Amino acid sequence: MLALAAGLLPLSVQSASADFRLCNRTQSRVGVAVGYKENDTWTSEGWWNIAANSCETLLRGDLVARFYYLYAVDYDQGGEWTGRAFMCTRDKEFTIRGTQDCLARGFDRTGFLEVDTKEQRGWTVQLTEMNQTGQVGILPPPPLPGGIPMPPPPPLPRGNRGP
Repeated sequence: MLALAAGLLPLSVQSASADFRLCNRTQSRVGVAVGYKENDTWTSEGWWNIAANSCETLLRGDLVARFYYLYAVDYDQGGEWTGRAFMCTRDKEFTIRGTQDCLARGFDRTGFLEVDTKEQRGWTVQLTEMNQTGQVGILPPPPLPGGIPMPPPPPLPRGNRGP
């Protein structure tokens, strides 16, 4: 059985732009949604459909917050990258303001992973596959100067959401 994991790595200092990027290092197509707080407003946006072994910029420009939130689903193998920060989503393309009353407003309530960018100007999330059984979670990044790897969350059941 194939398991999914996400690693979190900052953009290199040589990078020309300071964006929030995602590199899909799996053999599957993935759908991605992001969430963030700008000023006092929470926003969730999706879907970016990212081909296997490719990268895409999700948010352009310098990051406006330390914490960003990510939800991703594997369209081909099943499984998802999910967490405990709940935000609103829907099955089709969306930009949703606010995280409250998702169901009452006609949206889905979805758990997002918290990504700590350590106040960097740009950040890249790496989605990877690991040959383990039954787990969906986070692969800690390689040690970075001054950085502390994020521990993996507990195993979650596999899902099969998609557009």
